[in-house]
Amino acid sequence: MKRKTSILIVGGTGFIGYHLAKKAQEYKWSVTSLSSKAPPKKRYLSGVKYLICNISNKKKLQKKIKKKYFNYVVNLGGYVNHFEKKKTYRSHYLGCKNLADIFIKNYPKSFLQMGSSGEYGNLKSPQKESSKCFPITVYARAKLSASSYLLKLFKEKKFPVTILRLYQAYGPKQDLNRFVPIIISNCIKNSKFPCSEGRQFRDFVYVDDVVSAIIKGLKNKNVLGKIINIGTGKPIKIKNIIQFINKNISGGHPLYGRVKLRKDENLKTYPDLKNAKKILRWKAKIKFYDGLKKTIRFYKNERKNAG
Repeated sequence: MKRKTSILIVGGTGFIGYHLAKKAQEYKWSVTSLSSKAPPKKRYLSGVKYLICNISNKKKLQKKIKKKYFNYVVNLGGYVNHFEKKKTYRSHYLGCKNLADIFIKNYPKSFLQMGSSGEYGNLKSPQKESSKCFPITVYARAKLSASSYLLKLFKEKKFPVTILRLYQAYGPKQDLNRFVPIIISNCIKNSKFPCSEGRQFRDFVYVDDVVSAIIKGLKNKNVLGKIINIGTGKPIKIKNIIQFINKNISGGHPLYGRVKLRKDENLKTYPDLKNAKKILRWKAKIKFYDGLKKTIRFYKNERKNAG
């Protein structure tokens, strides 16, 4: 009997991890999630094996996954809190390094690392994978350090790594402390809420498109040892997003200008997608406002069902 394809999703209880696990189950893959906490009720999937461990702790991590073989490993894990810089750096760099150091003894077919557009820093758009990076935040510096370490392993030991450098993901079941859910939630509650002037342009990718990029990244040998940008290439003005949500829900009172822009903030970020199209053979399918309508409907229904 043919053995099931197996996948380990580090950060499988998170927003993207949940959607990836769900898609992997549709492919009849054996799915294991590794996270620092048990999944919240809204992101629990029957049939997924949930392992609880902090990836920054190498000894405990080794005990959790020693002697286990996975066809695919996807690292979506890590802690993000700009006030806890040490913890953020450790989880994204040291956590990734620990995973790679363990799996280098038992190579999967593919180890996919989720990078961040923040690695580019204030680089002018369209941002290219070959450009020198100037990360500003601790999170972005940790991501870049992880990318550099993995690419070194590929070069020296042919460790089968692919790095997807992701722009802004959004969609149903995202945590309420993220930009799109924050705006939707405040508009549903008809609240006043502070926001920036909205002059920034950002590239938003619907979560189903992110998952399709991950699946292609795992299966495509041509992307091994490469960094691939994941976005739409069509940046949207932040103020336009707020106004669209505000109008669609008919509620909420955005207080523009109450949140000040960072002095070093890059006002327009979007990726060069030549490698995504030519090497990964991937292109985002969901138009931004179509995905946004789906996302708004999800949070409206969630609010309604909660009573």
